[in-house]
Amino acid sequence: MKKSDLRKKYLEKRKSLSDVEIFQQSETIFKNFVEYFKPLSLQKVHIFIPIHKFKEINTQLFTDYFFSRNIKVFVPKIADAKLISVEIFKDTEFAVNRWGISEPVSNEDSGIIDFDFVITPLLYCDSAGNRVGYGKGFYDGFFENISEKSKKIGVNYFNPDENIDDVREEDIPLDYLVTPTDVLSFFNKGLE
Repeated sequence: MKKSDLRKKYLEKRKSLSDVEIFQQSETIFKNFVEYFKPLSLQKVHIFIPIHKFKEINTQLFTDYFFSRNIKVFVPKIADAKLISVEIFKDTEFAVNRWGISEPVSNEDSGIIDFDFVITPLLYCDSAGNRVGYGKGFYDGFFENISEKSKKIGVNYFNPDENIDDVREEDIPLDYLVTPTDVLSFFNKGLE
């Protein structure tokens, strides 16, 4: 199936989820992530702030856990047409941008490239780790500039059940996908 068709299909599937389903599934995804990856104090995690109107996974569960375990937290921000990584803390000031997305007020790129985990938003991921996002390519550009050892982890409500037909050469696949029912590894990188 083409990315544009998958994007439309999975946006529709998300629209049908209730707030209760979103919270419950987000909680299960979070638990699956922690049980599988066992993040440790002082590790570095890049994680997205959810776009509520698109019913994205509730990542507040993750960030609260990371802060409570002294894990360093970084979030994306679009600055000068590229995705940068801003370190956040419990008291970081946020503002809603022109697209309705909450992001840190700071424009200071952390310069970090050796994240332990990059928790990535997506609409769909196929069984090879190919991702369908919103079509802007920000994460592919971001993935190009981080360490190869950084684990690129997608989180989604849905498991892969169809292939993406129009994967481009510049598309960078995920290493893992965490859903409410599974943690899938695409490249057998293993946990180091």
